[in-house]
Amino acid sequence: MKANIRAVNWFLRRIFQTICRIDVEEFKKVPVNGPIIMVGNHINFLEAPVLLPHLDNPAVVGMAKSESWKNPLFNFLFNNWGVIPIDRGVVDREAFRLSEEALLQGKILAISPEGTRSKDGRLLQGKPGVVALALRSNAPMLPIAFYGYENFWNNLKHFRRTDFHLVVGKPFRLNMNGDTLSRDVRQAVTDEIMYKIAELLPEKYRGHYQFNDQVSYHYVVSEG
Repeated sequence: MKANIRAVNWFLRRIFQTICRIDVEEFKKVPVNGPIIMVGNHINFLEAPVLLPHLDNPAVVGMAKSESWKNPLFNFLFNNWGVIPIDRGVVDREAFRLSEEALLQGKILAISPEGTRSKDGRLLQGKPGVVALALRSNAPMLPIAFYGYENFWNNLKHFRRTDFHLVVGKPFRLNMNGDTLSRDVRQAVTDEIMYKIAELLPEKYRGHYQFNDQVSYHYVVSEG
């Protein structure tokens, strides 16, 4: 990793540990090497500048909407972190290619299947783009859940520290059990992936993925 981004990571860790209470021990549960697809929820802008500096690992790359590069600060950080730009609302084949290439290189790819910020921390329905990538790469998936910082800006305005909670789960893989990858099946697989994230969240944050008697896993297989 470039020396300058290591210094930037150190600086960002100091900043965010000052204004937030972060569950730093959870970061130790993230493997050092891939290939792994790390799937998490997306509340607001905080995930990337907290997660990537604390992991401080060049093997970890993320994805972000291409519009983010219009912001000079994000442009600098994302380019140095190796974040992959993605055009939302279309099938972005270049983003898919770069993501697949990163996994082939043994990297850890951080993805938010929701595809957009929830803002209130409650899970939105996931989008199925991650399914094809997981099946093509045969990479295991690692769920990570974030919560507690949806009021970050209000807390900052009133000089209050914000709780930044994260929980890292256990890895799993996808097994299609011979099913054809139709649109309905892709969404069903995506929903199972999202339920693995929901398992890690307090009930109030599970949103679209509240548990009930019908929740079962047909395509998700735990590792180990």
